[in-house]
Amino acid sequence: MSTLSTKGQIVIPKEVRDKLGLQVGDRVQFIEDNGGFRLVPATRDIKTLKGVVPRPKKPVSLEEMRASVAARAARQLRSKR
Repeated sequence: MSTLSTKGQIVIPKEVRDKLGLQVGDRVQFIEDNGGFRLVPATRDIKTLKGVVPRPKKPVSLEEMRASVAARAARQLRSKR
């Protein structure tokens, strides 16, 4: 049993964490199931992500990546004003 805090947080009992294989920093998902919810670890093997992002046509330098991120952040800030 757990109690919901004023911040909307709960403590997952150690026995449950152990059975789910959860450790500090792990993420979990709440999946709606037959009028209730299931708590499941949100883990994925890194290998399953292979091919999700296509390779760039040419190598990109760290400086180019930083400039691109900064430009995008600036555009987002301007659009929120």
